[in-house]
Amino acid sequence: MTFKVTNWPEYEAGLRRRGSLTLWMTAEALSSWQAAKRTTRGGQPRDSDLAIETALTVGLVFGLRLRQTEGLLTSVLELMRLDLAVPDHTTLSRRAWTWQSSVGRQGRRVPGEGPVHILIDSTGLQVYGAGPWREEKHGARSRRGWRKLHLALDADSGEIIAHIMTDQDTGDASQVEPVLEQIDVPIGQFTADGAYDGKPAYDAVTSHSANAAVVIPPRVNAVDRSRIEPPSQRDRHIAAITTDGRMTWQAVMGYGKRSLVESAIGRSKAVIGRRLRARSFGAQQTEAALGCTVLNRMLACARPKSVRRIGTTA
Repeated sequence: MTFKVTNWPEYEAGLRRRGSLTLWMTAEALSSWQAAKRTTRGGQPRDSDLAIETALTVGLVFGLRLRQTEGLLTSVLELMRLDLAVPDHTTLSRRAWTWQSSVGRQGRRVPGEGPVHILIDSTGLQVYGAGPWREEKHGARSRRGWRKLHLALDADSGEIIAHIMTDQDTGDASQVEPVLEQIDVPIGQFTADGAYDGKPAYDAVTSHSANAAVVIPPRVNAVDRSRIEPPSQRDRHIAAITTDGRMTWQAVMGYGKRSLVESAIGRSKAVIGRRLRARSFGAQQTEAALGCTVLNRMLACARPKSVRRIGTTA
């Protein structure tokens, strides 16, 4: 099953109630909607991974709770005159813990097109604790928690090709290696902000692609160690910034492209939301993975084109 938003400007503006949903079913989707019979002992699953993924995706895009998602899909399938079972909200909640993507990789870059330019950054997603009533009635703690979503973006296509979710205390540089393990194509350039500055990030990129250029602005108090050991990429960055200045270094190295991953994060929070709806960590990982898939699909449908206007306005 595939979905699309037919009135994209209204949806992008946040008017979700006025949005419309178009669904169509292929023969392959119809045959895969019901779960295959298991060959081992145990209960027979009724809903396939495709049905679970479709329901969770629709609910995520339109900001619906699981009960609302169940009701929407039931109504849509009735309008389509399809006699298909819709996963109930308890099944969606349970299966979201262990859901696995059928794609396996977020990126759709074809191997052989050359090295990819990776942009990486992280953002925080809110996870709410106990509500005000429960806090007042039972004395439960309502401390708000956070999850960190680390995204790797293809600078040429703008697609999210890798992601990982961690708790709020995990450092950014420590997640470079796990993110790069999800990327099968060689890396031509790796660009990140100063939070990733350090030997672990450089070593992780070099281990993945030995000839990759690492563009990370060094700290203000960084020391050039080329006098006592062979010069590294970081040492060359420090020397260039000392000679020409930080702004010139950014222009020469193409550091400005990192704004694309910041735009992707902003688009994610505007379309998907700033908080996670799921309670368990496994379901939150599923929610983040589906969110990345949704953003890639929307980007494949259409993307804005901006042109710099030369001249002054009255």
